[in-house]
Amino acid sequence: MAKKTPIPDSGFFILNDRYVLLDDFLPGLQDRTVELDLGCGKGDFAVALASRFPDRVVLAADVMLGRLRKVVRKSMAGSEDGGLLDNLYFLRVEARHLLSIVLPDSCLDRLHILCPDPWPKFKHKGHRLLSSDFMAQICRVLKPGGIFHFSTDDVPYLNAASKNVETSGLFEPADPAALSDVSDIRTEFEMQWLAQGKSVTHRVWRSRKGEKES
Repeated sequence: MAKKTPIPDSGFFILNDRYVLLDDFLPGLQDRTVELDLGCGKGDFAVALASRFPDRVVLAADVMLGRLRKVVRKSMAGSEDGGLLDNLYFLRVEARHLLSIVLPDSCLDRLHILCPDPWPKFKHKGHRLLSSDFMAQICRVLKPGGIFHFSTDDVPYLNAASKNVETSGLFEPADPAALSDVSDIRTEFEMQWLAQGKSVTHRVWRSRKGEKES
């Protein structure tokens, strides 16, 4: 069996435990449409998004370096010349660190959190990403009117996350048409759940940042 070509870690931005600003090493984001696949897993969504829209900047972030290496391989396999997609950037970083420290204010047009671990056991509830205190960080990094896209197959997590989003007062439900350009793209997790007869629900909200209070 042929060995896989090793992926050099120099292709990733290793950001955990570092105080670094994204616009220090990725300048010019304010002039581009920027999307973040947070917790990108095996990268199906991020690679498809970057391939479909080469004019957009796509950030694929995950804390697991092994997962990011798989995303790089998919990116190379999906390009015409076998090289990396030049609009797809790989960030090895913990999600809260990325949104609270690394990303500048109002830098994202869309943020995608797709089929995250629901941490279903009560004693692990604190590990859930979409806690109430995380809502402010999501809003901070989205542009005014920016889109927050969330999906899960876990109904209790869906209900808890939706409640946190709605009670924050920072978002409003968005027209599902806001996802019409990516509605056919599936993550590997979603394809697995659908193959098992499970349903995966997608929710989309719009940032209320910049709205004047009545």
